[in-house]
Amino acid sequence: MKRVVAEKIEDVVSESPAGVSSRKSKKAAASADEFAADTGFSRDVIDWQKQHGRHALPWQNTRDAYRVWLSEIMLQQTQVAAVIPYYARFLESFPTIQSLAAASSEQVMAHWSGLGYYSRARNLHKCAQAVVAQHGGVFPADPDLLEQLPGIGRSTAAAISAFSYGTRAAILDGNVKRVFARVFGIDRFPGEKAVENDMWLRAVALLPETGVESYTQGLMDLGATLCTRNRPACNRCPLAHRCVAFASGRTAELPVRKPKKKVPEKHATMLVIVNGDQVLLEQRPDSGIWGGLLSLPEVAPTDNDVIDFERVVAPFGTTASTARLPAFSHVFTHFKLHVTPYRIDLSRRLQIAAQHNHAWYPVRAMAEAPLPAPVKKLLLAIFREPDLLSQ
Repeated sequence: MKRVVAEKIEDVVSESPAGVSSRKSKKAAASADEFAADTGFSRDVIDWQKQHGRHALPWQNTRDAYRVWLSEIMLQQTQVAAVIPYYARFLESFPTIQSLAAASSEQVMAHWSGLGYYSRARNLHKCAQAVVAQHGGVFPADPDLLEQLPGIGRSTAAAISAFSYGTRAAILDGNVKRVFARVFGIDRFPGEKAVENDMWLRAVALLPETGVESYTQGLMDLGATLCTRNRPACNRCPLAHRCVAFASGRTAELPVRKPKKKVPEKHATMLVIVNGDQVLLEQRPDSGIWGGLLSLPEVAPTDNDVIDFERVVAPFGTTASTARLPAFSHVFTHFKLHVTPYRIDLSRRLQIAAQHNHAWYPVRAMAEAPLPAPVKKLLLAIFREPDLLSQ
């Protein structure tokens, strides 16, 4: 079967960006003419989506641009199952873009806590305020205007416009890149600028004249449910008959992975400073990891790894006892963080100057506090497990 398919798509392979690259074409990048429209491709995707695609997700079956936008931002680098409960809570607290724009940064970050990639939440808030201030609370239909808003890139702008207004605009998220890489046999890393540019040309050329909503959703669904990174369900894929990777037995190789680099490791010492039923938290700067969230105070590393806890805690009060807690690690996109936490109970508490960005937070409110997920997990464990409470 694969041999027959391979013979049928031999011409497709020779015209793919990989083929052009292997022949060392004199052109630096493919022109739009190299990716002639293929109505059969879009028709296969649309027909499959209407019959087998996803139709019951909370943000589907609506043209409310606010809901579409909210879902698209949350779905960036995050699985659908993880997004659904956050999406529901956001809409419950912020049912309109006006209510989100009027919310405090702390409220927004608290609702986002645990979803990761916190710059999305900061840009979400800024975008809501920009839409209210610059567009009267209505998202523009033009993808170019959408792309000018905080946190919205070209692919997200196209998706919002297509789903909300039926605009004929091309998307190119991670799922679509994987589908294209396999179907068209693109054997170069999609993260390379030249390869991505070629993929955009192809994405635009493949757009159908009608049914753009079903086509856009279909590409997303194919990448999320069938053309997955591991163990793709090629036997159920509507594009298998034209897929270069399937015909050549290379689905495990495509798309080409980013060259691996050693993951840097960082270390931090966090202080769980407790006074009665309250914990000391500090506001993290907007930039950097966990930007804009509350977190635990940290101690800068020393040359001899000896920490003078009494000196560090002196601005907040007098130390009664100190205990080392179990260490934990957290993996970010570009590095791994190893955290050593210490619990410090105070016998006397001092007033904190507001400009220090510190605040005492009641233990009972930890579950709803705008904290990074691993920090929240640590604090909830401390105040729920007796072994961690003992000094």
